[in-house]
Amino acid sequence: MSVKKKTSIGGSALIEGVMMRGPSKMGIAIRKPDGDIVIDVSDIKTKNNIMRKIPIIRGMFSFIESMVTSMKALMFSAEFVDIEEEQGSESKFEKWLTKKFGSKLKDYLIYFSVFIAIIFSVGLFFLLPMLIAELTLPLYKNVESVAAVRSIIESSTRIIIFIGYLLLCTMQNDVKRVFMYHGAEHKTIFCYESGLPLTVENCRPQSRLHPRCGTSFLVFVLIISIIVFSFVQFGFGWQRILAKLLCLPLIAGFSYELIKFAGRYDCTFTRILSKPGMWFQHITTKEPDDSMLEIAIASLKAVLPEEGESDKW
Repeated sequence: MSVKKKTSIGGSALIEGVMMRGPSKMGIAIRKPDGDIVIDVSDIKTKNNIMRKIPIIRGMFSFIESMVTSMKALMFSAEFVDIEEEQGSESKFEKWLTKKFGSKLKDYLIYFSVFIAIIFSVGLFFLLPMLIAELTLPLYKNVESVAAVRSIIESSTRIIIFIGYLLLCTMQNDVKRVFMYHGAEHKTIFCYESGLPLTVENCRPQSRLHPRCGTSFLVFVLIISIIVFSFVQFGFGWQRILAKLLCLPLIAGFSYELIKFAGRYDCTFTRILSKPGMWFQHITTKEPDDSMLEIAIASLKAVLPEEGESDKW
């Protein structure tokens, strides 16, 4: 696979669709239950904020922004899913929400969903392993190096929970299809980066594993947190846990810089750096069918820049 250019275009898999984000536009392509393709294109409003230019700090903003964008795209795709609507009128609570927030209700729901998703992720992948390590402290309090054992238990628990969560997701048919669209997204971007015409035939043989992937970002966060948390051993109980949680925004920001670096340069070091994330992509991406590739191609074509190099990574 010969890559001729590195593009800044990226995306995410949706429910029966793919979202692509280009330099100035965001495109969503959805396969409706009747087989038709719906394409939605919107302009991206970039905010010229100095904080978005500072390394590591900009990663924190980009992480939140990408979550909000992905949630909006996901909710849009969900509107086309063929689900039998429940009989009956709106509940009193739904009517109250509509009356209270009006046209802004959807935006509030998106931000609330992102907030809940962050709380859930922090609780499951970070707080729970910390609590387990703290609760098992009496079992190894006589060990010579308590901090080292606690760190091993916490790190091991975090890895087990992360892998178990991903494997559990693959057992759900709906999630499997999302992972197939994820693979279609990567194949299409690789096809574009290789300078080939965007056709199903050209996308099909491309790799479904891409170094600039959200999965790789999560793996970077996981690995770096294990390294950083092994040194944060001061204080007792909740003090130590709080100190580690306060490190998470910086860890996310540093992970963002690593994935940008690994995606921009192709050398032995970056290939080694990308390996863990690529391994996990064997779980979070699946081989797509041709109809999924058509969707990914449609969403990518919708955001291609008029100036050929404006999307250069």
